[in-house]
Amino acid sequence: MSQDQQPPRQPLYSQVNVAHTAYASASPGGGQADIEQTRLLYQLVAGQDRQNELLEELVNLLGAAQKQRAQELGQWKQANPHLSQNCRMAAEALSKVQTEFLDSLTDEVNENFETLLDGEFMLNEFVDRFGPRMAHLNGLLQVLSQLSATPNPANTPNSP
Repeated sequence: MSQDQQPPRQPLYSQVNVAHTAYASASPGGGQADIEQTRLLYQLVAGQDRQNELLEELVNLLGAAQKQRAQELGQWKQANPHLSQNCRMAAEALSKVQTEFLDSLTDEVNENFETLLDGEFMLNEFVDRFGPRMAHLNGLLQVLSQLSATPNPANTPNSP
């Protein structure tokens, strides 16, 4: 059978009637069990609704804090355009330093792979030597990048 002539698929989800009358008519002798099932289903739905409400509140709260932070950062950039531009240039320069640092780190790993794998002492030495520098360098780059001014396309020398 070709792909164009496939039979229609059944939907993944269908509606379920949880009303008491649907269960009562389906099994006339098991009324109490049906009522208990219906009550539990309603409790599950109510719990899920409450959970959704809490998640919406959490998203709104985190979104509001993020918007406020972005607004404050934008105001700082406008109040300090020269410093913001200097942060951008420093971030670009430090990015090049980070690239060279990563190059030396990867050379060290590739040259001493077996030694690092076999000796715990050598691995600890390697981590002590490169780990703190990498962490601090990444932190500095993140701060400088956040504080740096985004280039204005109208002011760039390569703009048409």
